[in-house]
This record gives sequence, structure tokens and C-alpha cells, in this order.
Amino acid sequence: MSNSSSPTQFLLLAFADRRELQLLHFWLFLAISLAALLANGLILSAVACDHHLHTPMGFFLLNLSLTDLGTICTTVPKAMHNSLWDTRTISYHGCAAQLFLLVFFLRAEFSLLTIMCYDRYVAICKPLHYGTLLGSRACAHMAAAAWAAGFLSALLHTSNTFSLPLCQGNALGQFFCEIPHILKLSCSHSGYLREIGLLWFTISLAFGCFVFIVFSYVQIFRAVLRIPSQQGRHKAFSTCLPHLAVVSLFVSTAIIAYLKPPSISSPSLDLVVAVLYVVVPPSLNPLIYSLRNQELKDAVGKMMTTCFLRSNKLHLFFCRTLIV
Repeated sequence: MSNSSSPTQFLLLAFADRRELQLLHFWLFLAISLAALLANGLILSAVACDHHLHTPMGFFLLNLSLTDLGTICTTVPKAMHNSLWDTRTISYHGCAAQLFLLVFFLRAEFSLLTIMCYDRYVAICKPLHYGTLLGSRACAHMAAAAWAAGFLSALLHTSNTFSLPLCQGNALGQFFCEIPHILKLSCSHSGYLREIGLLWFTISLAFGCFVFIVFSYVQIFRAVLRIPSQQGRHKAFSTCLPHLAVVSLFVSTAIIAYLKPPSISSPSLDLVVAVLYVVVPPSLNPLIYSLRNQELKDAVGKMMTTCFLRSNKLHLFFCRTLIV
């Protein structure tokens, strides 16, 4: 990937110049990342351990939590390190690895959100075919396809971006490595156009997934409104609203980040928007899903109660051992 005209390291955008604000950003990111790790870890454990959640939606939710953990672990630790140690640098290969992982997890996440929409569509609009269309083998194949799409997209974008000669300095206008900011450093017009074409191809695929999600929810809402009982309508809506909220959060923040007018762009606004679509969704997704999913709340509560009781028993055992 690297070549003679490329820098050996990049300078990331700092959150603040004052030391007090840098430390504030460190502690804020530490709190957010710990909350995201705890929440997604609880969902992973609950889905893996509770047989009531061994369903297609539970399986896809487990995969979604993995992408959320991957996304926040790719960007936040380096930002925390730079804020704590008052530095801005990231190595050339470190930047390439960060970009690869970020594209990988974000692309896989949007693919999984599309598949989860299909799951809700089949469950509500074609319930008699649910077991056939979403059997264990079909779910495994769809999840594998989502991860493979993320890997292929990350490989194409990373290899193409870092094959470009970079001769416009080494300062990136973002707190993590992002394709548009790296392209600004390129001095190869043909390579730049090639990556732009690849980006538009990826955006077209994402737009196709978005159209599918919109179409599916139109059919879902039409089917739900035909349910005669209010309790049935409420139950159907409660299974769809968390997914719809997560999709809306993901898509809206991505649109704000990449389609905002250049006239309103500024370093501080770019930082805020980047936090919105890279840091906030992985932190809020577990909360959104657990609020309306009673089975998930029960499983998490049961697991936490069991852990608490076991810790108390272990504490009593050590106390008795010390007394004896």
C-alpha cells in the first residue's frame, strides 16, 4: 500500500487545544465507551445464554452488537489516547487498519439492519412462511453475507485509498481516518476519480438497501393496521419500532455527515457530526432494543440477578474461610 510519496504518519484533528478540555474529552469518551461495552456485552451474553432469545431476530441482534462493539473500539481508543497524552499522530499503517475496520463494521452493520428489516417483514406479512424463509441455515447464510459484504467493501476502499500518492501534507480534518479527508491529500487525479466512483457505487448499494427498508416498512405498517385487535397491533409495532429507530439513527447521522452542504462545514461541526454517527449509535442501539423487547429485558435482568447472587455467595465463602 505504501509508496515513496506517502507520509509515514498522519495528524488527526484535535478535540481541543486547552489541556483541561482534552482531559474532559478523555473522560467523556471513556464513560461512553464503557457504557457501550457494558450494554453490548450484556446483549451478547443474554442472547447467547437465554434459549428464549435463540430466534432469528436474537441471532441478528447478536451480530449487530458485535458490529457496534467493533465500531466504537476502532475509533474511540485512539481518540482517548491522543486526548490523554496531548498528541495528534497516527501511523500510516495504523490509519490504514483503522479505515479498514471502520468501513468493515459500518458496512456490515447496515447490511445486518437490512436483513433485520426483512426478518420483521416476513414475521408480520408472511408469518406462515417464517420458519421456511428464516430457518437457522438461511439466517447463518444471510449473516455471513453481511460480514462478507463488509470485508469486501473495506478491502476495496482501503487498498484503493492507500494506493494513491499523498503529497498534500499529512493533516486530516477528522479525529479518525476517514476516506474523504485522506482523498484531500491525494495528488493523483485518476486515482482520486477511481475512489470517488467506488464511493458512489457503495452509496448506490446502500441506497438500494434503504429503498428496500422503506418499502418493507410500508408493507409492514399496512399489514399491522389490518390487525383487528388493538393488543395485536401494539405487539406488532413493539417488535418493529426498535429496529426502525436504530435504522433512522444510523441513516440520519450518516446523511448529515456526508451530504451536508460544504458552505456550513467547519472543523468543530465535522467533529460533532462524526461523533454522532460513529460513537452515538453503538452506545444507544442496546438501549433502544432493550426498551421495547420484554424478553431481552427479562434475560438481562435474570443474568444480572444470577451474577449478583453468585458474587454474594462467593463473598460469604471467602468470609467464612477467613473466619475459620
